[in-house]
Amino acid sequence: MRSAILNVTFDCTDARAQAEFWSQVTRWPATFHDMPGNPFWRVGEETGASLVFVTVPEPKTTKNRIHLDLLPRDGTQAEELERLQALGARVVDDRRTATPGSWIVLADPEGNEFCLEEGD
Repeated sequence: MRSAILNVTFDCTDARAQAEFWSQVTRWPATFHDMPGNPFWRVGEETGASLVFVTVPEPKTTKNRIHLDLLPRDGTQAEELERLQALGARVVDDRRTATPGSWIVLADPEGNEFCLEEGD
């Protein structure tokens, strides 16, 4: 027996804005699901794991204990960093020249940390 990952879920103050940001990052479609008592935004393809964004009243206050690692697919790490910043991400810690290093810690518009790895 085993379990499969269905979603990675983010609590947000603005689920729609977060879904739109991550949809642009991943180029996956964002869809609203008006589930009674639990409306949410889903970012993902029709099948496979997805990112889910749920509006909650409280803001993020501490560092994430889990985060996403992104790998550039259509360009360099520097080019992807520029694109992500244009979408609203901000650099938290640039580890490209640190030991250990080669990645950049960023935050999405609500402050959720994620890493941009060095491409292939």
